[in-house]
This record gives sequence, structure tokens and C-alpha cells, in this order.
Amino acid sequence: MSTLAEPRLLTRPAARRSRYDLAQLGPNWYAAVMGTAILGNGAAVLPVRLPGLIGFGEVMWALGLAALLVLASARLVHLTRHRGAARTQLLDTPATAVFYGCPPMAVLAVGLGTVLLGSRVIGTGPAVAVDAVLWGVGTLYALAVAGGIPYLMITRHRLSALEANPTWLLPVVAPLVASACGPVLVPHLPSGAPQQAMLYACCALFGIGLLATLVLLPVVFTGLLHSKLPTLVLTPSLFLVLGPLGQSVTAVHQLADAARPVLPALAPVMLDLAELYGVAVIGVAVLWLAVALAANLRARRAGMPFAMTWWAYTFPIGTCVTGASALARHTGFGGFTALAAGLYLLLALAWALAAGGTAAGLARGRLLAR
Repeated sequence: MSTLAEPRLLTRPAARRSRYDLAQLGPNWYAAVMGTAILGNGAAVLPVRLPGLIGFGEVMWALGLAALLVLASARLVHLTRHRGAARTQLLDTPATAVFYGCPPMAVLAVGLGTVLLGSRVIGTGPAVAVDAVLWGVGTLYALAVAGGIPYLMITRHRLSALEANPTWLLPVVAPLVASACGPVLVPHLPSGAPQQAMLYACCALFGIGLLATLVLLPVVFTGLLHSKLPTLVLTPSLFLVLGPLGQSVTAVHQLADAARPVLPALAPVMLDLAELYGVAVIGVAVLWLAVALAANLRARRAGMPFAMTWWAYTFPIGTCVTGASALARHTGFGGFTALAAGLYLLLALAWALAAGGTAAGLARGRLLAR
């Protein structure tokens, strides 16, 4: 009997391995969470109210939260089972290290959506608690990245400023995202010192992100003018310039709103500054949007294939949606309402293209294939 059983054991099929190679899973994949979350958050703040828009936003929030949990689990496997690859991505490959700016922004965007949209689903108290945790984690992560990646660029990475591209902005934009997401928590804190501390912290985060962006932008433009983009698939990264522009406009308006009950003496000045700053910077953003669109249409005609860089279309446009929406809310000017609505339609189209390409790439084995 034993001799008959042994061949059966030998012919038993081996356990199926996953078709995906998580060693290739980089921090750039968090851009998919960022794009999904900002699509939902944009629906929540859009100055145009359409039937089903908030419901759509809630679906996007839930999808973004689910994607964050799945991706965080996959990245945990990556960091534990593929430590060599993770070390190389961070310490030895500047092109992937800059994408460590994506995870904190994904966490912060999902946290904001939990208050704006998830509160209707899980209740205000739980939503605020979840956002408080996500904002705390995302902000600490953002500060670590905003300081750590430039440190590696200075001390370890081999790179040239003449080859800079817009992905270099990703680590320093994360504090700006934290400064824009934090003010929604201010009304839920005890009045007095806790609210003031939160507001001042968000102002400091705004300063960190804005000044770091102003330092890097000339370097990025110098690199673009001198060396161009090295490959067609990097062309969507031109949209990343919109990120700090739209996010800073959103942040100054959020800070001005939060200051009304906390710092009443400064609130009028902050609101005036937010409007003046917002109009000027949104104007620059619209101009750069035209440049980025023209460059990407040219790249598409040249045969630019799908890559995960297509997610660069989504979050930057989304920040301009939230910035234009804030301007519409504070100024009452219909032109900003129309701009926000038009940008939101562009954001929805960008998300559909990026999400469709990602789903097809995973299904057909073009992404993360062994």
C-alpha cells in the first residue's frame, strides 16, 4: 500500500505561486490611492451640486480606503520579503526614492475624505477619530520624507541638477497636503490651546512645503530646459508641477476658514491673503495646465504607452479642483465655479484613463509580472 501511495505524493501539484512579483512594487503605486481619494474629495467640495455627486464621492472614498489597505498590506510584504529591492529603491535609485512622497499624501487624502464623505457612512465621531490617526501618521511620514529624501539626494544619490524632472517635487509637496488636510480637525479639538496649536502646526507645514517647492521649482525647470524628459512615459510627470500650486491655494483657504473662531484678529487678513494668493497662483496653474496638456497630446501622437506615470494626471488636477472650489466659495465669483467644474470633469477623465490602464495592465500581466 505504501508503494502505491508514494507516486501520488510525488505527482501532487505544487502550490500555485502568485502571478505578481511584489519585489517590483514601489511607492509610486500609492499615486493610485491619491488619485482615487482626490476624485472623491473633489466631489465633496465642488461648488456645483448635482444629484448623485456626493454618493459618487462616497464610493470613491470607500474605493480609496480599500486600495490604501490593500496596497499597504502588499508593501508590508515587499518590505519584509524583498528587503534588498526595498533598500535599492530608497538608497540607490533616486528615480524611485522620490516617490516616497506618495505614501504620506495617500494617507492624508484618504483621511480627509473620511471626514468629508465617510462621516455620512460611519458617523462623525468615528470619522474624526480615523482622520486624526491618519493625519498624524501621514504628517509624521510627510516630514520624514521631506527631510529624508533631500538628505539622501545630497549625501548618497548620484544625480545631476541638469537632469532634474518634476518627480523631484513629490517629497516636498507632502507637508503642503498635510497643511491643507489638518484644518478640518480644528473644530473637533478642545477650544483654546489645542485648536491654536493645530492651526499653527498647519501654518508651519504650509511654510515648509511652500518654501521647499520654491527652492526646487527653478531646479526642475532648469533640468527640463537643459535635458528634456528622458523618456516619453515620463511626460505625464509634467502635471506634477500643478500639485504644489493647487495644494497651496487649497491650504491657505482652509487655514483662513479654521482661523475664524480660533484667531479672530488674524482671520480677516488671512482670508484676504488667501483670495489674493489663490487668484494669482490658480492663474499660473491654468497656464501650466495648458503646457502640460499640449506636451502630453504630443507624446500620445508619438506613441506614449501606458505606464503608472499616468496617475500623475490625477492628484495634481484634483488639487486645482479643490483650490478653485475654495476660491469660488470665498469670492462668490462664477468664473471660479465654472473653472472648478471643468477641472473636475478633466480629473474624472484622467482617473478613468489611469484606472483603466492599471486594471488592464494587471489583468494582462504587463504590470508586476514575474
